[in-house]
Amino acid sequence: MSEAYIVEAVRTAGGRRNGGLAGVHPNDLGARVVDALLDRTQIDPAAVDDVIIGCVTQAGEQSFALGRNVVLASRLPDSVPAVTIDRQCGSSQQSIHFAAQAVMSGTQDMVIAGGVESMSRVPMFSNFMLHKQAGIGTAPWSQAVMDRFGVAEFSQFTGAQMMADKYGFSRDDMDEFALWSHQKAATAIEVGAFKAEIVPVETENGIFAQDEGVRFDASMEGIGSVKPLQEGGTITAANASQISDGASGTLIVNEKALKDHGLTPIARIHNLTVTAGDPIIMLEEPLPATRKALQRAGLSIGDIDLFEVNEAFASVPLAWLKELGADPARLNVNGGAIALGHPLGASGAKLMATLVHALRARGKRWGLQTMCEGGGIANVTIVEAL
Repeated sequence: MSEAYIVEAVRTAGGRRNGGLAGVHPNDLGARVVDALLDRTQIDPAAVDDVIIGCVTQAGEQSFALGRNVVLASRLPDSVPAVTIDRQCGSSQQSIHFAAQAVMSGTQDMVIAGGVESMSRVPMFSNFMLHKQAGIGTAPWSQAVMDRFGVAEFSQFTGAQMMADKYGFSRDDMDEFALWSHQKAATAIEVGAFKAEIVPVETENGIFAQDEGVRFDASMEGIGSVKPLQEGGTITAANASQISDGASGTLIVNEKALKDHGLTPIARIHNLTVTAGDPIIMLEEPLPATRKALQRAGLSIGDIDLFEVNEAFASVPLAWLKELGADPARLNVNGGAIALGHPLGASGAKLMATLVHALRARGKRWGLQTMCEGGGIANVTIVEAL
């Protein structure tokens, strides 16, 4: 079986809700990333076998085959097919997995995998809340599902608080982690650490090319002043990921495509793992998923040079660090979603772009990325920088 390689990995900067990217249609946001991959790799656009786009809220402007509409808005010819997938927050990480599996099998040789999410233009949960408000249908979960688990709903906010309580993290612990995320992201911007991965986007207000959620003046006092999401809880908007707009993309190829098109890879995909567990606590699954991935890859946690663990809520990477015994200095070295934003379906490939470029910038070899996902699922990807 052939190997799967990443030839390029890019992302847009993260736009705050109703911020710098709010005026850009999701089709066009995704197309900008696709076109950047074409520009950087100089491949023949017609040689792309497929485009796989992750998106969580597939409603409104992100409905009706978003992936295909991204292709039609880009410089790819209309002969290139596309598909849209939803694995919740891991959607574009799963798009990378599907692309890698395709090129490793030899059924395809060159696939673009990425994601798009405009949380400004298509608000989170609007894909079912608008139906509910209109009196159409019930909830995403049938009564049989709710009866099986003894709940009225599945909530990521409840799961985040359960994680904090289970692993013993205080409000201060999580606020300190949030501050650390902003500090790392601010430093990364100041030293130009994101230049290799960010694709500038032309907007009605000019060129957008810097993550705008980062608070350069973040402080414990400011973070600590934010009210909890639940009465008596410790999870707040300040120690959770930011609502964000963005797009991301990677070009995934096999050895045949490398030779046929004279391409130079920047990373090799070493392991693809996905697992599932408790849908109530929901966000805990990256812990067992990471253990399984490392075991399958024949690596230890100490072998991994850099980690990208999505900061959906501070309790998730904190629990991951505690249980895996990982070195905190290797985690989210350029900040995470608490500072940089979490554009849902785009976050998986976004983190991959950051991980691969951070490994190469530091002359490091092994990287591991994982995401907590709705329903109690987690993807893990291990890559070797080249």
